[in-house]
Amino acid sequence: MDDPLSPKRPKAPKAGILLAVDAWIDSTVYEAGFLLGEAYENATIFFRRFRFEGWRRCVVEVLGEAMALGAAGSVVMMALAMPAFEETRGDWRTQGDFAVTFTDRNDVEIGRRGIMQRDSVPIDEMPDHVIEAVLATEDRRFFEHHGIDVAGLARAVTENLRANSVVQGGSSITQQLAKNLFLSNERTVERKVKEAFLAVWLEANLSKKEILQLYLDRAYMGGGTFGIAAAAEFYFGKEVKDLDLAEAAMLAGLFKAPAKYAPHINLPAARARANVVLDNLVDSGFMTEGQVLSARLHPADIVDRGKQNSPDYFLDYAFDEVKRLAKDTGNRSIVARTTIDLDLQRAAEESLEFNLRQHGKDFRVSEGAIVVLDTDGAVRAVVGGRDYGESQFNRATRALRQTGSSFKPYVYATAMENGFTPDSTISDGPVNWGGWQPKNYGRSFSGRVTLASALIRSINTVPVRLAKDHLSIPPIKAMAEAMGVETPLNGHKTMVLGTSGMTVMDQATGYNTFANGGFSGTRHAVQQLSTHSGEVFYDFARDAPKPKRVLSEQALKSMNSILVQIPEIGTAKRAALPGIRSAGKTGTTQSYRDAWYVGFTGNYTAAVWLGNDDFSPTNNMTGGSLPAMVWQRLMVFAHRNVDLKPIPGIERPFLDAEIAAKAGEAERKRLAEAAADAAERPTALSTATARFLRDLSRAFRDAPQIEEPKEPDTMSALQGSL
Repeated sequence: MDDPLSPKRPKAPKAGILLAVDAWIDSTVYEAGFLLGEAYENATIFFRRFRFEGWRRCVVEVLGEAMALGAAGSVVMMALAMPAFEETRGDWRTQGDFAVTFTDRNDVEIGRRGIMQRDSVPIDEMPDHVIEAVLATEDRRFFEHHGIDVAGLARAVTENLRANSVVQGGSSITQQLAKNLFLSNERTVERKVKEAFLAVWLEANLSKKEILQLYLDRAYMGGGTFGIAAAAEFYFGKEVKDLDLAEAAMLAGLFKAPAKYAPHINLPAARARANVVLDNLVDSGFMTEGQVLSARLHPADIVDRGKQNSPDYFLDYAFDEVKRLAKDTGNRSIVARTTIDLDLQRAAEESLEFNLRQHGKDFRVSEGAIVVLDTDGAVRAVVGGRDYGESQFNRATRALRQTGSSFKPYVYATAMENGFTPDSTISDGPVNWGGWQPKNYGRSFSGRVTLASALIRSINTVPVRLAKDHLSIPPIKAMAEAMGVETPLNGHKTMVLGTSGMTVMDQATGYNTFANGGFSGTRHAVQQLSTHSGEVFYDFARDAPKPKRVLSEQALKSMNSILVQIPEIGTAKRAALPGIRSAGKTGTTQSYRDAWYVGFTGNYTAAVWLGNDDFSPTNNMTGGSLPAMVWQRLMVFAHRNVDLKPIPGIERPFLDAEIAAKAGEAERKRLAEAAADAAERPTALSTATARFLRDLSRAFRDAPQIEEPKEPDTMSALQGSL
């Protein structure tokens, strides 16, 4: 009998069970390894049957590498395709469902935008010769390819190489439609990649008839018209279904270069282009020479509508504003009274074209953009490029370009709101911010300087030190946004020196806060929206949000007291106006890719950007050179015969002797010469005249050289006669 008081012994483990489990694990792992090895050996033996020797092995190796590269390429292509497909988000089919008639401030019609569905003529109702003329010229294999015409592209490359110039385009109609619907005219590799993917996407989602219909309805046709139906009415006073062959050929020739071949601008060039379209009809087999002979002998005539220079870049911007304002009103056929000043618009176009024509080659710069605002926020002029017919991309409202030192006023304005004054001193010395060590333009330092001196001289280290040691980036970003900058800023520390991309419209809007007494939120291009029966359903003065103060009176006065000195003794002396005080700031980006001048008076604010579409560097162009000259020429015109208003915080709008003395004798002489030049020169060249001069210059430049006749050999001639 067990003793109940004795401790119980633990039961012995079942060693047999544990040993069995261990043996099972060992055998299973061994068998699995054996089976895998056997399977690998069998697979190796099997694939040995496919081992090739000699030339067959070379073929297999090449195919294997091709498959590997193809798989990698597919991954890369998908990565490139994703940004392109992002463009298709939204209701892109109804982009043209507004029909807007635009007028100036005096209710004079200046252009139209949009297309109602009832205004679109179905392809089935268009004459065959209209469709054939377009296809023969723009895309002969339209019904055969799937968005990208490889054969047509190869043919275009061959012809261009043979001619040593661009004589044929390789883009299909689908690619052109993709660009018109979703993209810009920027000449970048990214845009061409997106265009290719979107063309394939359109082919997969639309029928050929739908693609062709959209192309004919949305293409720019010159004269401020979009779509072949609007062009037929504008140029010939006809519906598209009533066009004869000569008229159809002239319209088909506009798709390539509407500004160059617009018949109301250059009828001989339009007729010559129409003759090329007739050649294309014969070459493509759509018609015979006998069928086009009558159109050759009797070219099309147009309706005389006088000189009409449509402010197309402004209209595009205003159209976007109309769509935003009228989106939820239920109105689609609208009359919009705009804020444009046609004289200022023409002067802005002329100043840009004049300076680029005179100095563009020396500075290696080809494009520019301008925005002019009244100090009350009304948009008076928008120039989105040199020629709307060549490129409808609005560089004033859509191009994001680094701003360089022209961003610094936002930093200094933030400082003034945080207790600094123009006389506050900051060290201009080496600064290191997390490994970033910005340098000054002259690669030198000045020790302790006042904020006024630092901004006038455009010293780089001071705004960096302000942001690093006193302000931080978020308040600066918030200040720029409060002043009207709509483009998302990157918020990086380098932003204080203008590395974040902004639009010209952003810059004009932001600086207009300085000219408008510290208030923002007033920018507008549309004064009133009404129906065609006269019912006003939007009025800016009544319905727009009230402006809000973003700069205190003291901060505003401090900033303007500095900015007015920049054209007088600072980096923008070429922008100084004869007898009138102005204020502003220059900007130049790395490698001289972008150059800015943004300035204002008590009457107007204007922002000027110059650069190249392909982001190539200019020839050492700074904001104080050509951009300041463009601004100065424009603003001299703008201030003729107007009541001068003082800049807020600056008592006198006139540049008197005391102020001018600071500039020195040479600067006073230059201002006097500028005043004399302003009094003598005409108001502005028209867009048509500027385009004609540019085409003439291009023709002289591209013309083949004529070999000079050799001097006759007098002695040989005498010997031959003897």
